[in-house]
Amino acid sequence: MIRTVEAEPHVSAPVLAAYSYCEAVTGQQARNFAYGIRLLPTTKRRAMSALYAFSRRVDDIGDGTLEPDVKTVRLEETRAMLTRVREGAVDEDDTDPVAVALSHAATAFPIPLGGLDELIDGVVMDVRGETYETWDDLKVYCRCVAGAIGRLSLGVFGPDAGARGAERAPEYADTLGLALQLTNILRDVREDAEGGRTYLPADDLAKFGCSAGFDGPTPPEGSDFAGLVHFEVRRARALFAEGYRLLPMLDRRSGACVAAMAGIYRRLLDRIERDPEAVLRGRVSLPGREKAYVAVRGLSGLDTRHVTRRTVRRRT
Repeated sequence: MIRTVEAEPHVSAPVLAAYSYCEAVTGQQARNFAYGIRLLPTTKRRAMSALYAFSRRVDDIGDGTLEPDVKTVRLEETRAMLTRVREGAVDEDDTDPVAVALSHAATAFPIPLGGLDELIDGVVMDVRGETYETWDDLKVYCRCVAGAIGRLSLGVFGPDAGARGAERAPEYADTLGLALQLTNILRDVREDAEGGRTYLPADDLAKFGCSAGFDGPTPPEGSDFAGLVHFEVRRARALFAEGYRLLPMLDRRSGACVAAMAGIYRRLLDRIERDPEAVLRGRVSLPGREKAYVAVRGLSGLDTRHVTRRTVRRRT
């Protein structure tokens, strides 16, 4: 059998160079993310790299050592660049490769660029040092920094034409983003505490005796830290279960990409659940071979078929 290869639209040398820069940033800074997007066809992989490179720039401003007022200025400068992209005012020979790549991606795919404004809004919350009393409060932040990324990614993936329930795809993408972000928050609880940040809701911390915070390799004295972690893990699992309903709406390779990225974080969640205090001793991660297994599983469509069967059972 002779396989046909879908021809790619012509891309100019300056745009290719801009995409190469974004792919290099992605490969160096986002190993979990990079595992997933390797499964995409070239045009989608490049677009996702452009989205990541922009997001990385915003995150680096928020996580950097600049004074808060300087960070605020830098974030608004980045927002101004996004406005130029939205208005089609970025030339191919622009000196900012992220702007060039993102501008091209936005013409190739129906990317809802307002999601990147939401990302900036979320990082502004970080710069202001905001804390969150309840899960509903934290969800606002998570939707800005992660749910929006899910919706932006959906602009690249696109639900399959005629997919049942496709009108809910943005909702599922948003929910999956929340699941990934809550997993990140659990994984980085010690690192964030050392940086003066607390993301877990204050009422959850109080409920489990953890209001004193996490400034060392052991839980606060007298606390039920394991209970807190298991409580948040259950919340994340429920979000994953809802967000995974997106998978049957995507084409095979886009579904594989999403399943791989989400699968890596679900396995991180499993590790955290087995040993809650590990997150206080250092960063929990997966070895490369396990990430590769998750990627192969995603490409095989196992997760998508599982979600499809579960949905059918619910309907019957």
